[in-house]
Amino acid sequence: MAEFTLQEDLEFALALADKVDALTLARYGSNDLVVESKPDMTPVSDADRGAEQLILNELAAHRPDDSVLGEEFGVHGTGSRRWVIDPIDGTKNFVRRVPVWATLIALLIDDEPVLGVISAPALSRRWHAATGLGAYVTEPGTSVGSTATRAISVSSVTDLADSSLAYASLSGWKEAGKLDGFLDLLDTAWRTRGYGDFYSYALLAEGAVDAAFEPELELYDMAALVPVVREAGGRFTSVAGEEGCHGGNALASNGKLHEAILPYLNR
Repeated sequence: MAEFTLQEDLEFALALADKVDALTLARYGSNDLVVESKPDMTPVSDADRGAEQLILNELAAHRPDDSVLGEEFGVHGTGSRRWVIDPIDGTKNFVRRVPVWATLIALLIDDEPVLGVISAPALSRRWHAATGLGAYVTEPGTSVGSTATRAISVSSVTDLADSSLAYASLSGWKEAGKLDGFLDLLDTAWRTRGYGDFYSYALLAEGAVDAAFEPELELYDMAALVPVVREAGGRFTSVAGEEGCHGGNALASNGKLHEAILPYLNR
């Protein structure tokens, strides 16, 4: 089995994101985009499937000993190094031509997320991190057509009354039987916005918001977010407080607000 450093894996993931971005951007806004409903009634487009197939092909060619979990095509292989892929996080946005969508690429080793890439080409932004290597965003530079990469870190807000909180929707908290606590939490904050999907967590890692939370998520929705949040100095747990991305839901924060938020989401 070939061995790779985390830096090599990160460089591979970033190059892979370049290829996927080219595919998804070419399909974004296309008049011939094919959209279907999956059994859970969520949409899937030919771009979702095409992007995931591209990633599978690249992994088979360059990381053949690794296993893969993807949203569209499921599990491949059994290796302890596992790539977890969401080809388009925010498909509902993608098909409606809302630019807030991203490809999520994560590497887990023994079920621990150690690398994450969040690539949002329609926003001209990409966030990436790997354990011990820091968290970064690549974004438009100061001149037309240029880009710049900078290190990012979470905010230093310590009081909920001063906080900016991000979430996805109200309905999920109602379905989970946690709407009252959720609304009480929002009432404590200085500002709240429903950015949704990956974007809430990327903004958290940049220090633009102070916490983000969702009541129901899959592993492929979260795995790439964890290294970015952690390497930016934040904390990522389930709503019950379980560290990491295996709890079926998420609370991410700057760390300083985490313990204050948890009781509201567990009423």
